[in-house]
Amino acid sequence: MIVTEDLTKVFKIGKKGKEEIVAVESLHLSVKEGEVFGFLGPNGAGKTTTVRMLTGLIAPTRGRASVNGLELGKENRAIRKCVGILTESPGMYERLSAEKNLSIFASLYDVEDVPGQVRKFLQMLGLWGRRQDPVGSFSKGMRQKLAIARALLHDPKVLFMDEPTSGLDPEAAKMVRDFIESLKARGRTIFICTHNLDEADRLCDRIGIIKQRLIAVDTPAALRQRLYGRKVVFHLRELNSKWVKVVSALPFVKEARAISERLVVSLENPDRDNPEIVRCLVKVGADIQFVGELRHSLEEIYLETLRDIEDER
Repeated sequence: MIVTEDLTKVFKIGKKGKEEIVAVESLHLSVKEGEVFGFLGPNGAGKTTTVRMLTGLIAPTRGRASVNGLELGKENRAIRKCVGILTESPGMYERLSAEKNLSIFASLYDVEDVPGQVRKFLQMLGLWGRRQDPVGSFSKGMRQKLAIARALLHDPKVLFMDEPTSGLDPEAAKMVRDFIESLKARGRTIFICTHNLDEADRLCDRIGIIKQRLIAVDTPAALRQRLYGRKVVFHLRELNSKWVKVVSALPFVKEARAISERLVVSLENPDRDNPEIVRCLVKVGADIQFVGELRHSLEEIYLETLRDIEDER
């Protein structure tokens, strides 16, 4: 659905344009149809520049890309017709009503049934009752809902979202997340740039971490395992230090250590190996209260990945 090869953007600055800033360097990426892909990186890492290139708004310095089978640079007009864009600070005609705003944009996209499509999305996002009110009277959450409606009016195959819940209150942010999940269930391809790592962890099938160059791409679970392995926590009524040695002796255990009344065990395949550890602990007299997996946050993965890159430099 989205494919890039060596996609690069260099901005020339200064009075004579002699200085250069590399915004995106040699981006090789593939996003599948129906996938929710999270693009993570610090400010200035190249996330928004990438979206602007992929939507045909700016030209790359070099490299190739295609969106929905359409080649960037040759079929930009067709690309813009098949994508929807939610910018971080969406602009609206504030003196016009919500209904009029959407009608204008629907007409620009040559939507066949403009009134019907506008009504559909205003109702879907809970704005139908405020359709005649000027957008200038809307809260930030309502504006974000309206911006989402605008991005979806023409039924795009691919949706690009830049910080979709930035600055929203918890209720409005949850509404946006729920809406993204509903789009995902309907097979839309969604490309999200975000600083909200918990949100990316919940919504995204895969994530890419970028800092001019693409540093890592995988599912959140695979990135956790790559960096930290999988660690299972056995919560015990009491802990005997001898049990650590017993569990450590099992051939599939990478490491076992005691923390308070818990036994933390590093495993390659907990689903397969947990039952054997439980049997082993019960056999030596341990009272197991419950078993859980130690879960590192996406924030930890993100920061650790960026630290590794800085250390390499």
